[in-house]
Amino acid sequence: MVGELLSLLRFSAGSGHIWLDEQRMLLMHARAFAELRRELLDSLGIERARGLLVRMGFASGLRDGEVAVRERLAGMRAEDAFMLGPRLHSIEGIVSVQKVQVDLDVATKHFYGEFLWENSWECEAHVADFGYGEDPQCWSQIGYASGYTTAFMGRLVVFKEVECTSMGDSRCRIVGQAAEAWNDEHYLEYFRQHHVAEKLIDFNLGLQHLRRLQPRREYDQKLVGVSPGFRAAFELMRSAVDSAITVLLLGETGVGKEVFARWLHDNGPRGKQPFIAVNCAAIPADLIEAELFGVEKGAYTGAHHARAGRFERAHGGTLFLDEVGDLPLAAQVKLLRVLQTGEVERLGAEQPTQVDVRIVAATNVNLQQAMQAGKFRTDLFYRLNTFPIQIPPLRERTADIPALVARFVEKYSALYGKKLRGLTDKAALDVHKHAWPGNIRELENVIERAVLLAPDHGDIEACHLWMQPPGAPPDNQLDASGKVATGASASGADASELDALCQRVLEQNIDIASLEQRLMQTAMQRAKGNLSQAARLLGITRPQLAYRLKKEGLPTS
Repeated sequence: MVGELLSLLRFSAGSGHIWLDEQRMLLMHARAFAELRRELLDSLGIERARGLLVRMGFASGLRDGEVAVRERLAGMRAEDAFMLGPRLHSIEGIVSVQKVQVDLDVATKHFYGEFLWENSWECEAHVADFGYGEDPQCWSQIGYASGYTTAFMGRLVVFKEVECTSMGDSRCRIVGQAAEAWNDEHYLEYFRQHHVAEKLIDFNLGLQHLRRLQPRREYDQKLVGVSPGFRAAFELMRSAVDSAITVLLLGETGVGKEVFARWLHDNGPRGKQPFIAVNCAAIPADLIEAELFGVEKGAYTGAHHARAGRFERAHGGTLFLDEVGDLPLAAQVKLLRVLQTGEVERLGAEQPTQVDVRIVAATNVNLQQAMQAGKFRTDLFYRLNTFPIQIPPLRERTADIPALVARFVEKYSALYGKKLRGLTDKAALDVHKHAWPGNIRELENVIERAVLLAPDHGDIEACHLWMQPPGAPPDNQLDASGKVATGASASGADASELDALCQRVLEQNIDIASLEQRLMQTAMQRAKGNLSQAARLLGITRPQLAYRLKKEGLPTS
């Protein structure tokens, strides 16, 4: 089906036309549309700008809907014909669409649909200009979906956006049904024609119309986030910050549990007192008690000096017990006693020592399962689980990635003495799409390596991010007739042409080293010395090309 759609799309560079079937299309910079959108908001205010953008999208959707209706009338199954619209939206660079549910009957004009959106240009533009907020912002796209479905069904169908990345959600989610089924006259007003110009003089337009667009607070310099999962965890932590309640931080390895613990300490009444962190999994089992509770001189062979444990060193402040689920059972018993009495007893001591310590524990272990397996004490679990906070993994916090990336780029640019412009669009997309199994720790490591590899005063490109670049389907390219080619046809020569080329190389006794060297030189000449562009021509990464040029003693610019 995608191939059939692409066959309708033609580029005519000579005449300056882009055609979708027989409809003229325009290819413009997304940032230019974003500037127009921002100016509409500045000039018209929120409500009128929203209505104008919704109706603009509606008109566009009506036109594409006519294409789908023709395909349906030509014999295509109704739902397949309908799905041309979402695919057109993707091909046109607006948004990537994923079907959740479609229930339609053209004969009775019944329609209900639910879709997920990713990579919405309108969300990206709004967040860049105004920050995250409390209302969905895919106005022209909602108009398009409504106009397209209206044309297809022959009745007014209206979509609503129930989740939006501009609100910090990981994806946008839209639901569409017959207009009257919404029972929301105010919302339907956006889809009705208005003569805005005639009303401008009746209103005092200005910045007061934008006061409702207050960007959502990104909280703290050390803890950055606007995603719903992050906000939920942060609000829970903030409610506990002024008390001495024991907090249990839960989440996968690398989600930033120690950063949360330090924020809890730094912003509470103990902020000027010690913050002592101990990784319970990193200390040998036979030393963990001495590390936590201390040791008296002569308590065992080699104990030549008395030494305070982590609890005593944290007196008045906070003790962060990381990976507490890995504590041996013997240490769990003593930890429970400290939590119950507030007293620690050094190894070899005759008298306990009173300590005033706030406990923040963390684990990536499922403590419920550990209790069932007999590896974690039930009574200790209920002591630690007084105030649990679940920290979401990075894959559920995609709205937070740009701010985290900016933080790490700033950090490591200063460390390595570089000035960088930031990530290219392709690099930013790769970062956004990565699954991040290592969470924020993995993201930080990737950005540190990228900063080190990127040229000073330049951009961080996709090739700087990964040791092995993640596979991606080839971009659509134009063939000789002006059609968009896909898959193998977009990659250049087919198998027979490649075989013929190899035969000529062998017949002329050209060795591999000479061929590779000439290929690199030719690519650099065609790219006019641009290393990144030459690497793309050769299908390798920029660092790989730079290494090979240096190895062959060839110039890299």
